[in-house]
Amino acid sequence: MSLTTSVPPHARAADSGRRRWLGMVVISLGVSLIVVDATIVGVLLPQIVSRLGLTATGAEWVTSVYALVFAALLIPFGRAGDLFGRRRMFLLGTGIFAVASVAAALAQSGSALVGARALQGVGAAMILPATLSTVNAMFTGRERAVAFGVWGSLIAGMAALGPLAGGALAGTAGWRWAFGVNLPLCLALILGTLALVPETRQARAGGRRNALAEIDWPGALLSALGLGALVFGLIEGQTYGWWTAIRPLTIGAFTWPPGAPSPVPLTLGLGVALLAGLVAVERARAAAGRPVMLDLALFRIANFRYGNLASSLINVGELGLLFVLPLFLLGVHGTGPLQISVAILPLAVGAFLSGGYAGRLANRRGPHRVVQIGMALEVAAVLALALTLTPASTGFGLAPWMLMYGVGLGLTSAQLTNVALADVPPAQAGQASGTQSTARQVGAALGIALIGTVFATSLGQTMADRLNGSALPPEQRAAVARELRQSAGTYARELHGDADRADVAAAADVSLAEATRRAALTTAAILALGLTLSLRLRPPAGATQGPPGTPPGTPPERTSDRHPGESEG
Repeated sequence: MSLTTSVPPHARAADSGRRRWLGMVVISLGVSLIVVDATIVGVLLPQIVSRLGLTATGAEWVTSVYALVFAALLIPFGRAGDLFGRRRMFLLGTGIFAVASVAAALAQSGSALVGARALQGVGAAMILPATLSTVNAMFTGRERAVAFGVWGSLIAGMAALGPLAGGALAGTAGWRWAFGVNLPLCLALILGTLALVPETRQARAGGRRNALAEIDWPGALLSALGLGALVFGLIEGQTYGWWTAIRPLTIGAFTWPPGAPSPVPLTLGLGVALLAGLVAVERARAAAGRPVMLDLALFRIANFRYGNLASSLINVGELGLLFVLPLFLLGVHGTGPLQISVAILPLAVGAFLSGGYAGRLANRRGPHRVVQIGMALEVAAVLALALTLTPASTGFGLAPWMLMYGVGLGLTSAQLTNVALADVPPAQAGQASGTQSTARQVGAALGIALIGTVFATSLGQTMADRLNGSALPPEQRAAVARELRQSAGTYARELHGDADRADVAAAADVSLAEATRRAALTTAAILALGLTLSLRLRPPAGATQGPPGTPPGTPPERTSDRHPGESEG
């Protein structure tokens, strides 16, 4: 006689539900990993600059190339995940990210580290849109709203917590371990994904050959080249001159001579022209009924349009601020990586706490109001930091403003994705998710470039002005100002170590404070523009369509949010 045990349907459903949420944890950890690596370099940068001998421009490239490559490839890889399988794209991206992290940990030069960071950006661009689309396919109705709420608060909190983890590793084991630790984490993610995350894709007639035809290759190329030219111009303006070339630029066998018109305006113009070409190509392809990388019709949806612009500006502020504050603390106080991380910890605490509360506040006030409240707090915090910062400011002095900034960031990030995507038709949710992620990463790349340029340019100019009345010969004054600017402020520590140059060291401290203050004011102005745009957000169209008694801002139940023809196998 044999005994069989039947599993009740409700038990199978509960097991399926637990499996989905465990899968959500796995892919959220994947997102956390790539977000941490976007912000971790801010804390590691002073140590990297010192050990590898990087210039200010090299330091900016180590930070910004990751976000640049990430932004350029998000939508193409998001589309590839829709066609070939999102779990497959996530696994491939995680593998590439692991290899790139090992290469970064072993890098012996600035150029090797920049190359490894670029490869990390490739892996990250595969991971993020695949996970967003998987969440969209795995969850429906109110569960989907909860999932995106968790998603947003996690992004905000981990962006701030990354520097703490990186600082702890750099302070105890060295900066290389902050990259090397990614290897076991990536292996754990791969195993968890294989066990818990289902495969989802759009079912297509014609198989792989037809899927390849669905990729918009011209759009992907124009996007990558356009963004690359734009960010290159912003980063290299201070190195080669904004209008007149101040040093030679060698490209292959061709050398751009000093004294000629600078290549920077030409590069910026090329970037704008390529992005304009992208818009024209996408319009023409859409009119002909061909697949597009960027569906411009999505921007007719007001919340999607303003939500994407606000996302971009938020990342301009966050990544730009996390780039300059560690450099200020190190240059003036000689603060180590762990101490810099502790100074930034209040940002993470505020983001985590407010991110968890944002959902309840959205039910009472509406998600669009939560975004607006969060952005107002961000503007106020950064403005207060700029107005109170002096050479004597320490991490403890910055902590109250960083906590306030973190609270605002948590509120904004927890609900902005929900507001931006709520009115997008389900059939276009995957591409819309990729576009929204691209907006964030474009903001990150441009933020580091723009705020870094303001910081470095102000640093050199202020130091030159402070030394004008000193006893140093003019050539020496110019050399000190140039060295301070090119070292991103770390040269100040050498000045503090020479008792005979105490007055020059004091001038460097004042210059660092002034440069950081100007960078913070620029950040506040950018965030204020984002706040203005967020005032155009409206309650999602579905927010009032729920059953009687449904709190405002709660999306209605849907039978399915998957794309037409989408399968899980």
